[in-house]
Amino acid sequence: VQLQASGGGLVQAGGSLRLSCAASGSIASFEGMGWYRQAPGKQRELVAAITSGSSANYADSVKGRFTISRDNAKNTVYLQMNSLKSEDTAVYYCNAVRVGGVVRYIYWGQGTLVTVSS
Repeated sequence: VQLQASGGGLVQAGGSLRLSCAASGSIASFEGMGWYRQAPGKQRELVAAITSGSSANYADSVKGRFTISRDNAKNTVYLQMNSLKSEDTAVYYCNAVRVGGVVRYIYWGQGTLVTVSS
């Protein structure tokens, strides 16, 4: 399975962007999918995740501003980002997890850069 992230770009503080993560195959089999981000000089961190049952959780720093959703018919997961702040600047990666017995398979997309100007 390949994950293709897109939708990043340059936006002013307070603006919005929507990231998309398109999978080459069905996402219905994934236990969960998520978005991570990595800012320069920092570790990669979880931004938002969504389960196969569409239960979502968010990092405290983005709660109320970001929304993760999934469209199984389009094999795509989205991250709607509103009220963007300069500290949201990072490379955003999508991630998917599939469980096969006792083995977890983790897939990563290539990343898309989000730059928020203040």
